[in-house]
Amino acid sequence: MATDLLSSVLGDAGLSRRLLDLSELTDRRALRFPCERSIGLHLVLRGPVYLHAPQLPEPLELQSGDIAVMARGCDHVLSTRPSLAGQKLETIRVYEPAADAALPPQARVLSGAYQLWHTPLHPFFAEMPAWSVLRAAEMPRLGPTALVASLLAEEVRDGAPGADIVTHGLFDVVFTYALRQVMTGCAQAQAGWSQAVRDPQVGRAVALMHGDPAHAWTLDELAKSAGLSRTALAERFRAAMGDTPLNHLRTLRMQRAVKLLAESSRNLEAVAAAVGYQDAFSFSKVFKRTVGLSPKAFRQLDVDQRQNPWRFQTA
Repeated sequence: MATDLLSSVLGDAGLSRRLLDLSELTDRRALRFPCERSIGLHLVLRGPVYLHAPQLPEPLELQSGDIAVMARGCDHVLSTRPSLAGQKLETIRVYEPAADAALPPQARVLSGAYQLWHTPLHPFFAEMPAWSVLRAAEMPRLGPTALVASLLAEEVRDGAPGADIVTHGLFDVVFTYALRQVMTGCAQAQAGWSQAVRDPQVGRAVALMHGDPAHAWTLDELAKSAGLSRTALAERFRAAMGDTPLNHLRTLRMQRAVKLLAESSRNLEAVAAAVGYQDAFSFSKVFKRTVGLSPKAFRQLDVDQRQNPWRFQTA
């Protein structure tokens, strides 16, 4: 079966999900979302909502049904007005709903974050624009994104039995549909991973590496599988991706190694073998050069950082 590249990217990223509680905004209160290590989205249930972020020349105005998708590290503020003057700025709380009981809400937003706690990041996350907006007015009314977003809004509103399970499942679907559109935009706008996987031959080589990063891939083997010469694959890969095939393979391996070190108790030799290295010594050298820490030091840091109140639990 062909490798599903987006599913592979999300699976290897070590994503931890947190569906933040429904935010109700008033004219007196704006909410700050610290997102140093998260990607995510806001689905506006009742607008307008204004999104303020350092990367934006002016606030984004979002209407009911609009979906704003953020790249990693985009701290931002949501408010009911284009100016933050005169509003109390609060930081969203991870484990508690935010509400202002003194006033009826002017706006409602359902927000979700998917945390990428560790680096290296997959190139797709690095190429994402800081903000992408899917406008409700531009979505086909019977298209999948609009339909699932509508179902999600209904579940949040009704709170029927089993709503928690359904809400989380639907939110994941909306997020995946949104990332598909972000991929399309990235492929059209710039060289990078999203553009590379659209090239049939380069995409074939990328899929092979994603499907089995532990395999001892060589440029010759990848080129033969892609139906190209060694030189042609190297040139087309670099032109489309901005990187070499074997450098990309190393990134995939280090991502998987980070996940194994953080989420399992495997010893160093087992982790090295699982990501394609013949011995722990050579693996450790590459890992330290890429991550900046030895595998042992990284694993201890990961344990220490689990006490951070902003770190999500593994999804």
